[in-house]
Amino acid sequence: MAVAIVMVLVVAASVLFHLVSPWHSTPIASNWGFIDGTLGLTFAVTATGFVAVVLFMAYCLYRFHHAEGRRAEYEPENQKLEAWLAGLTTLAVMALLAPGLIVWDQFINVPKEATEVEAFGVQWNWSFRLPGADGKLGSSDVRYIDGDNPLGVSPADPKSIDDIIITNGELHLPVNKPVKVLLRSADVLHDFYIPQIRAKMDLVPGMVTYLWFTPTQMGEYDILCAAYCGIGHPQMRGKLVVDTQADYDKWLGSQQTFLDMRKAKGQSRHEARNP
Repeated sequence: MAVAIVMVLVVAASVLFHLVSPWHSTPIASNWGFIDGTLGLTFAVTATGFVAVVLFMAYCLYRFHHAEGRRAEYEPENQKLEAWLAGLTTLAVMALLAPGLIVWDQFINVPKEATEVEAFGVQWNWSFRLPGADGKLGSSDVRYIDGDNPLGVSPADPKSIDDIIITNGELHLPVNKPVKVLLRSADVLHDFYIPQIRAKMDLVPGMVTYLWFTPTQMGEYDILCAAYCGIGHPQMRGKLVVDTQADYDKWLGSQQTFLDMRKAKGQSRHEARNP
């Protein structure tokens, strides 16, 4: 009886904690409310299963507790009960998987009008590359990475010349415009994650992965690495700034291009050799 009472109290305390807990998701700032809805549905289904199973176990402890002269009946099979359990389990699994598959289909199909930008991860910093006046990113490869070219942009690709290179970890984007973020890593596994955006994806060495989203709220948001990438992992932070279109254009015009960066580094080497 004591165990049954404790189990009922555990269920009641769990439900109460969820209702009054101050730990909730950060306010969403993108189009991915579908992900919040899917997580909420998953929580509802699993919570219902948890409550039902624990209360059923508490009921069995109470209903079938030991009493003098009571004998248990041996019933190795119950096809009716098995059919009910199999059916309910199938419905629960379908409720968990079907919405996730729908959202995943939306997650991997990028709108044609989305602007491509690049997020580049290296222990333990974020850098970014945006298209210049031609609206297209040039090619890149880790073989091109050196002190003058930290993102490995191809110097032979004419589309690379006007690419905007951001090495201070601060990415600006215009509000209400879809963006496809190409993800590259120079060393180990990283994970691009902005809690308010509700979208995250791994950066896998040797591959180009991607995610897309539409920022819907202006403001500043932390860019985090959500995959352990070494001793400096907690300090691998960047910043996303969502601007109006006018402020974004003004910021973009003040940034250095790949050509500017190459010239500046070449000038620095020349001055170092000829003080």
